[in-house]
Amino acid sequence: MAERHIIALGGGGFSVGESLAVDRYLLQQARREHPRVAFVGTASGDAETYLERFMEAFARMDCEPTHLPLFRRTPELRSFVLEQDVIYVGGGNTRSMLAVWREWGLPELLREAWEAGTVLAGISAGAICWFEQGVTDSGADALDAIECLGLLPGSCCPHYAGEPGRRPGYRALLEDGRIGPGLAIDDAAAVHFAGDALRQVVCSQAGARAYRLELVAGAVSETELPAKLLEEPA
Repeated sequence: MAERHIIALGGGGFSVGESLAVDRYLLQQARREHPRVAFVGTASGDAETYLERFMEAFARMDCEPTHLPLFRRTPELRSFVLEQDVIYVGGGNTRSMLAVWREWGLPELLREAWEAGTVLAGISAGAICWFEQGVTDSGADALDAIECLGLLPGSCCPHYAGEPGRRPGYRALLEDGRIGPGLAIDDAAAVHFAGDALRQVVCSQAGARAYRLELVAGAVSETELPAKLLEEPA
């Protein structure tokens, strides 16, 4: 089996016009130089402005960018997915994204690609989707737990320090037993998994972090994980 990589970003990067250091980092994990990288914007309904930001950013890097549309004419999925070196999933409505993916049979193809060596990556909805569970704001009322693809163990919460309700919301879900232990990721930070083991945390801004959360004797324990600050190219 090929080495399997998943890189989950808490927020930031190309999607908000910030540093591309983490985006460059995930391209460096690809199995070949000048990798083929496909953007999957299902969670935003394949929003044109989101795709434009992706194409503009990744055209400046050493890769071959493209995208997978699921709300317009969709290519033959298996051949498209398996020929990519990197699959990069955008943010938006996680619940709707997963429903569309399951209708198309995409989760099985993503697992097959991952096991063959394709790097899976994503931001926000595209970060939590790889875990067993995620903290989602897909509904308008409150943060909730959602069952995800289960390629990675545990749960995940993005935007941990960037959105005021994230930290108390994740902790409340843990305390109530509605979600299992897992990782929280700040904007400008990412967790890099090799197989199902956390290899390292990387960030593009000083102070951005990831955290491990679990229940210990009925109380939430939060452990800050060390993060490697990525350098921008000279």
